[in-house]
Amino acid sequence: MDLTNINQIEHAGSSTRKEIMRVGLALIFMIAVMLYVGNTTEPVPHHYLLIIAAFIGGYMALNIGANDVANNVGPAVGSQALTMTGAIIIAAVFEASGALIAGGDVVSTIKDSIIDPAMLKDTATFIWLMMGALLAAAIWLNIATAFNAPVSTTHSIVGAVLGAGIAAGGFDIADWSVMGKIAASWVISPIMGGIIAAAFLYLIKRTITYQEDMLQAAAKIVPLLIAAMVWVFSTYLIMKGLKQLWKVEFLPASSIALALAVTVYLVVKPMISKAALKMDQSKASINSLFTLPLIFSAALLSFAHGANDVANAVGPLAAINDAIFSGGVVSKASIPVWVMMVGAFGISIGLALYGPKLIRTVGSEITELDKMRAFCIAMSAAFTVIVASQLGLPVSSTHIAVGAVFGVGFLREYLKHSDAKRIEEIKAHHEHDAPEIVDEFLRNFKKASIERKGQMLKELKQAKALSPLTKKERKSLKKVYRKQLVKRSHIYKIAAAWIITVPLSGVLGGLLFFTIRGMLLP
Repeated sequence: MDLTNINQIEHAGSSTRKEIMRVGLALIFMIAVMLYVGNTTEPVPHHYLLIIAAFIGGYMALNIGANDVANNVGPAVGSQALTMTGAIIIAAVFEASGALIAGGDVVSTIKDSIIDPAMLKDTATFIWLMMGALLAAAIWLNIATAFNAPVSTTHSIVGAVLGAGIAAGGFDIADWSVMGKIAASWVISPIMGGIIAAAFLYLIKRTITYQEDMLQAAAKIVPLLIAAMVWVFSTYLIMKGLKQLWKVEFLPASSIALALAVTVYLVVKPMISKAALKMDQSKASINSLFTLPLIFSAALLSFAHGANDVANAVGPLAAINDAIFSGGVVSKASIPVWVMMVGAFGISIGLALYGPKLIRTVGSEITELDKMRAFCIAMSAAFTVIVASQLGLPVSSTHIAVGAVFGVGFLREYLKHSDAKRIEEIKAHHEHDAPEIVDEFLRNFKKASIERKGQMLKELKQAKALSPLTKKERKSLKKVYRKQLVKRSHIYKIAAAWIITVPLSGVLGGLLFFTIRGMLLP
């Protein structure tokens, strides 16, 4: 056996040990939840169902942390604004803080009112339905994470509740108009996220990186971009992250956010101008100005996510807890502290154990990200949710963030292809000139601002008007190689995962409802 084979065996053994350790720690957390609930909650009839549900709720929270949190910190890690360890620490702290501080003390028992609980036969049926839905959503998230596919946890639990609800009460129990809106979000969310992220990136390119003096442009534009980020994220946080603590409409929220944005602008403008004096004319220097904004955006997105999406983990668990102790089904269930802690700590532990896999997928495997591109993705994630909520459009934060990653990637492809065509056109026009003349023109062309580039091309075409391009030269321009900067395999895999999330989790929910009911019937 040669040294290469020995190293491969050792590497495989090390990977297996790490995987066993992760599984072991996850099991310890879920068992600890069971023991805590069994020893601290008041013994009532069917108390054992609450203990089992707590175990499943812990499993669901772990999977939300493993899959969904990557969207908040992935771009910051991929652009190297944060290390993987730093991102996990920030996300874990702010996810837990969002859940515990702003997660609310009441949650809807039926997510998004997709089924009518009045059509259920009894409380036991409702408990079995919720247990089946919670387990089905968690299993699907686990499968999606294993295949490196970031999916919507909200859609997972919605599909699971729908499937278990139909199994329990028939097709009439579902609100199909709500399901139609959710299906629409499969298309609306990624397209809106991609377009808005691409628009932000193009704005940065036009106003900064396409200028002859990038540093002067950056000193003027970056403070405005940071102020815009403060306005968007403050509005987002007030309306979404703090909605359980403070109900504020869009206009008051945006006014408060605007005041904060103006204050931040006045503070950071002289700081950016001073920093620009010490930098060189390069994209790397411009990128460095976006590091701190990216770190703050990752923290704020994580806080808002913890406040909003913790309900996906603990909502069904809170509903089961309420049904067991009250003996009935209500539209709103109170959330005990222990239930919220299961969600908060489960999401954080799941992120630490399994999050790096999806963080790498979102941050670096779909397309290459620098800090400017990551900044645009973060802006899109918050801005799109605000716009969609005001228009009454159903959107998924996961689909928005991933769609934004694709959006900046496809914009880069388009711009690279357009630039390559212009270079080939210049070379074709200079085909009979000396090579040094062509090189000199290309050097000046690359240094020029976008306006000057347009003027140079116009002058070149006018000079060559009497000797237009030959058929051979025009043909060569059509063969410019289109470099792919977005991995197509990821598009197909992620899109497929999004499409099947609701139906697959629904089928799992129905099957698990029948299984659990069969086991628990006397």
